[in-house]
Amino acid sequence: QRGERFADISLAARDRIARVGADFVQDGHVILVHGWSRVVASLLTLASQTKHISVICLEGRPDAAGIKAAKFYDNNGIPTKVVLDSAMGFIMESVDMVLVGAEGVVENGGIVNKLGTYGLAICAKEHGVPFYVAAESYKFARLYPLHQQDLPPMGGLPRIDFVDTACWQATGRKGNDTDGGIPGRVELSTRVEINNPACDFTPAKFITLLFTDLGVLTTSAVSDELIRLYQ
Repeated sequence: QRGERFADISLAARDRIARVGADFVQDGHVILVHGWSRVVASLLTLASQTKHISVICLEGRPDAAGIKAAKFYDNNGIPTKVVLDSAMGFIMESVDMVLVGAEGVVENGGIVNKLGTYGLAICAKEHGVPFYVAAESYKFARLYPLHQQDLPPMGGLPRIDFVDTACWQATGRKGNDTDGGIPGRVELSTRVEINNPACDFTPAKFITLLFTDLGVLTTSAVSDELIRLYQ
């Protein structure tokens, strides 16, 4: 019963967020998204019912979250493009807004979200592109991080495959025992440390507005809402 009730709350919150956020998406808008977020998907699907929009998905390494998002938008009839994560600066001048979800919204109005969100927000601000966050109020957390190191441990994928995809066409390799059957896989020695955090922290100063089931909030309003939620 508790699980069913949470599912109902989550769906209702997602619907409210979609309604309040869809008004900010204008006809002809190109929206850049990062990671896979059900609430972002709901918002853009609703907006696409009355407006011609297109979506650009960052690839979302290492779990291909952006590829999963791109499949969803394409299946729902929304023109979709995928770019590498490292192309966010290159593509930013071609978009009208950035829209991301959040794993958590913290007391100072910042967010914790998929790794790369912080860099994306900095890039958007530098280009004068509005950076919006869609998040359910149950993700509001009584945390006050100031730096990346202030985040609690969240883990990351224990293993990452580094693959030189450019060699596929050049060599026609099919993979062998030394590369684990993955063509172009580049092996690193155990002396090389791999740092693969799951999330990063984006400070409030980079966020334009938050779309929530409590309404459209400025980052400064988050602490007031947290006080009400935890009274």
